[in-house]
Amino acid sequence: MKMRGIAVRFLLLCVAVSAQSERGSITGVVSDPGGAVVANAMVQAKNADTGAVYPTATTATGNYAIAELPPGTYQVSVNVSGFKQYVRTGLTLLAGQTLRIDAALEVGATSETVTVSESAPLLKTESGELSHNVATNSMDDIPMLTMNTNIRQPLTVTELLPGTAYIPNPSLPALLTVRVNGTPTNSERLRVEGQDATDELGQGAASQTQGSVDAIEEFAIQTSNFAAEFGLAGGVVYNVIMKSGGNQLHGSAYEYWANDALNAGVPFTNNGNGGLLRPAVRRNDYGFTFGGPVWIPKVYKGRDKTFFFFSLEQYPISQTTNNLFNTVPTAAYRAGNFTQALTGRTLGTSPLGTPIMENEIFDPATQQMVNGQLVRSGFPNNTIPPTRLDPVALNIQALIPLPTQPGLVNNGAYPFTTPITTTIPSLKIDHLLSNKQKLSFYWQWDHYWGKAPGTGLFEGFPQPISQGSESHYDSHIWRVSYDNTLAPTLLLHLGMGYNDNFNRGVPPTTNFNATTQLGLQGPFTPYSFPSIQGLSSAQGGVNPGQSGGSDSLGPAGAIQN
Repeated sequence: MKMRGIAVRFLLLCVAVSAQSERGSITGVVSDPGGAVVANAMVQAKNADTGAVYPTATTATGNYAIAELPPGTYQVSVNVSGFKQYVRTGLTLLAGQTLRIDAALEVGATSETVTVSESAPLLKTESGELSHNVATNSMDDIPMLTMNTNIRQPLTVTELLPGTAYIPNPSLPALLTVRVNGTPTNSERLRVEGQDATDELGQGAASQTQGSVDAIEEFAIQTSNFAAEFGLAGGVVYNVIMKSGGNQLHGSAYEYWANDALNAGVPFTNNGNGGLLRPAVRRNDYGFTFGGPVWIPKVYKGRDKTFFFFSLEQYPISQTTNNLFNTVPTAAYRAGNFTQALTGRTLGTSPLGTPIMENEIFDPATQQMVNGQLVRSGFPNNTIPPTRLDPVALNIQALIPLPTQPGLVNNGAYPFTTPITTTIPSLKIDHLLSNKQKLSFYWQWDHYWGKAPGTGLFEGFPQPISQGSESHYDSHIWRVSYDNTLAPTLLLHLGMGYNDNFNRGVPPTTNFNATTQLGLQGPFTPYSFPSIQGLSSAQGGVNPGQSGGSDSLGPAGAIQN
């Protein structure tokens, strides 16, 4: 089954004042020594990592606002003729945050500088929204691996917030349950680089649109009183800001490792060497990041202009199960000899006066009417002649593995491996066209592949009699944004986003033809194993299994009437 959701969103905003978005803002008032406001003062914010400059000017009331600033570390400077230059350093701007930095000027020459290194105020005075910002180092310090089959999930930080419930789904790793402050389940919205990236397949919060933890600059979580532009959200808004490159080359490499050698053994088992069995577990969540200025030898030098940041995270796991037992037909049963099924117990006497033995098989060809009752005689020695066995049943029986140990029940152990791989590459490029024009591009691909050998009592059996199948989850995120400072108090912000979610499951019995491969005549669903129902298990017979769904599969002791 295929499910595909595509969301293309265009956001065109012209803002003259601060706006609530994934980016931040710096605002304040410029005043002289007497407390009077200073109009037309030149104000600029400079990004300490990229050197990007964002200029503006104060209004007639002495107010200024620099909107749509990427999160990072900034320096704010104010220049007015007749006053010393005012410089405020070390300002950390978080996602969706508005910093209020008021500048009090001192009389003097502009060649003189007054530098203030005081930290930014923690009290929010510009908005009433309640938000929480989680930095990358915080996400690295908490356990992000929520389950065996899921890559590190950044939404796990929700558990750090008051009034929240975060519940991962152990059976479907792509699905999560999020509830905040009593609001309906999964009423949140996820925004990546300022635009909506919520999974639209009706699955709530999903890992299909998540970014790699090490590619995230900051995670802003707004839980109440957020702006009207987030009206689609019921309980919480996740604002994810991805890392950008700077003038310095930076990189990292990591691996989170799990191995069965570190695990305890399964109680009451024996590995044949005097120790306990340890089911094989191989988990390696690894990746790397690399970013800096774009540099092409003898072609282009991007310092102070063009920056990139690339991230790749991959999580392959392989878990082997080797201690589950199935009951499969013995060689004698496969030949029609069910003598071993007889228990010796007598259940009564038939109208013919013969004893009825427990687990006795009766021949339909001997059916007759005796004293108003239909009566059949049992096969001699409880053995069905080979010529009486149905060829279709024999073809199905041939697909069932042979026993691996003696006995009539629990006589087959078939170890199986469940491989799963999740891969998340991403790339962000920032380019400064000028001091007033800036362009940004972001791309991300979430790819999940999993292969299950089957479920039910035939778990681990080969296809087509098992439910073995493959699952593919793919999500692409594209973002392009353009910022232009048209005037000191007028900013143009253009954004375009594209989301693509794609789920695909490969049927367990692909390219199976029941007519040519089993000899079964009739209309069937193309490429699927036929549904065989109405058969029940018996002592010494194969347990009912599963095939491609809820189809039950029983022993091949069927005979021709």
